[in-house]
Amino acid sequence: MVLVSIIMPAHNAEEHIESSINSVMLQTYQNFELLVIDDCSQDQTVNLVRGYQDERVKVIELKENVGVAAARNQGLKQALGKYVAFLDSDDLWKVDKLEKQIQFMEDRELALSYTAYEVIDAAGEKVTGRVTIPENISYRQLLKNTIIGCLTVIIDIEKTGKIEMPNLGGAEDTATWLSILREGHKVAGLTESLAYYRKGNTSSLSNNKLHMAKQIWLVYRENQKLSFLQSLIYFPCYVWNGFFKHLRTGGSVKTIR
Repeated sequence: MVLVSIIMPAHNAEEHIESSINSVMLQTYQNFELLVIDDCSQDQTVNLVRGYQDERVKVIELKENVGVAAARNQGLKQALGKYVAFLDSDDLWKVDKLEKQIQFMEDRELALSYTAYEVIDAAGEKVTGRVTIPENISYRQLLKNTIIGCLTVIIDIEKTGKIEMPNLGGAEDTATWLSILREGHKVAGLTESLAYYRKGNTSSLSNNKLHMAKQIWLVYRENQKLSFLQSLIYFPCYVWNGFFKHLRTGGSVKTIR
């Protein structure tokens, strides 16, 4: 088994971080290091992480609050694995995620893979929707549809080289996947759902969508250097696909057992 480095940024994450870490510890694939990057938490986050008596669980404490992208980059700098995976401190993996996805990547010699995932409520008790993904996606298709969930991505660093996420305040993950695709690396999706994304406060969804739309525009113009005309072509597709993605994630509800 090759080593997988799991990057988990955390800020005041005491409510859910143990559930997230436990979903890593229970993986059927056990050769991993979990790098928890604490972004100046003011609660019990660090103490909870240090409570795990396992040398694979490592805490990186930042001296100032830098945000999610920069926190992930601190983890990426210290990652030792051939593979790098991402999991936020309130999301969850299914127990066989690493095993199935790494086998999928090795069989197809992929530089990056992603999977379908389910959306759970804030309490983590009910599945409220499912995000399905295409088996294959091109650079231009991803510009139109930001369908790849960060919590599902695994990257082969030996193929891509060391990566660093741009500081874009919410769209840094999409910008990273776009750059990998643009460089011509082989990317594919595993259509099985292997993760749970925890949906936050619904009262803030409208503001979040507006903020994300602005960030995607910055990805087009400043990060990917698209022309104004190209951006105008892709942006309505992003908005349209985002609308239908919201419908899918707010669909039928079922209890997690």
